Amino acid sequence: MDKQLKFKPDGSFTIVQFTDLHWQNGDEKDELTRALMEEVIREEKPDLIVFTGDLIYSGHCENPERSVREVVAEAVRSGVPWAAVLGNHDAEANVTREEVLGYLRSQQGSLTGHTPGVRGFGNYALQVAGSDGALAAALYFLDSGDYSKLKHVDSYAWINRDQIDWYAAESRHFYEKNGGETLPALAFFHIPLPEYETVWAKGICSGQKNENVCCAKINSGLFAAMVERGDVMGTFVGHDHINDFWGELYGIRLTYGRASGYNTYGKEGFPRGARVIRLREGERQFESWLRLADGCVDRQEAAHEAELKR
Repeated sequence: MDKQLKFKPDGSFTIVQFTDLHWQNGDEKDELTRALMEEVIREEKPDLIVFTGDLIYSGHCENPERSVREVVAEAVRSGVPWAAVLGNHDAEANVTREEVLGYLRSQQGSLTGHTPGVRGFGNYALQVAGSDGALAAALYFLDSGDYSKLKHVDSYAWINRDQIDWYAAESRHFYEKNGGETLPALAFFHIPLPEYETVWAKGICSGQKNENVCCAKINSGLFAAMVERGDVMGTFVGHDHINDFWGELYGIRLTYGRASGYNTYGKEGFPRGARVIRLREGERQFESWLRLADGCVDRQEAAHEAELKR
């Protein structure tokens, strides 16, 4: 059991998701990113911080290791446990994915893990303890890769079959450990699944879609596996900087974070920010909202519920 992760006495467990920080060399734009992280952590007082990829813009970093240390410095300084997955820009140049993962794992407070023998760098699960110390929730982290390695498939990478098998095995393990009861769980990775496009086209979603869902052209079946296992209540991604919507598909909330970094593209009127996720002990549901750089708190759920009642 990860001793650092435990529901509070009031039954809550709060996660802050930062995504697409695109840190380079500590310039003025990076400083704005740092200030945003500091404010969000101070205001939300999370129990866990999660970075969902593209922490650094490796091709523009003079020293990728230093850039990794700088981008997670606010999390380290806060004393809050944190975890990360890699994005497609973290190791495009001057550094390998294995090296970036190693830098992340070496920093104070990092719970970032790795499962040898499974495709990718940074597939792991974390456990959240309940008030009695027993297993109460699970968090899955998967490496969604960068770009297709097949010459005849021009697209972003996809989560591979052995990663899906690993997830299913972990899910079964948690089910057995929990006395045959399905645990509430969340999943974090960088590149959205094709089902993000499906949920936007099919159902009522909350939030904004200002660009295409930039996913793999191959649907490898992770979403189907999560539906079959029945534990994952929500998935959280980044990658598409000016999308922040979420929608529910077959019992799973497919959710974007809010792009947090200033050293990358954005959209006027679409301020940087972070997503906040709050679990409640013993409940198979969660709350989620956005805290934005302009000081606003965007509670998308309220708008979604109102739309459903119309």
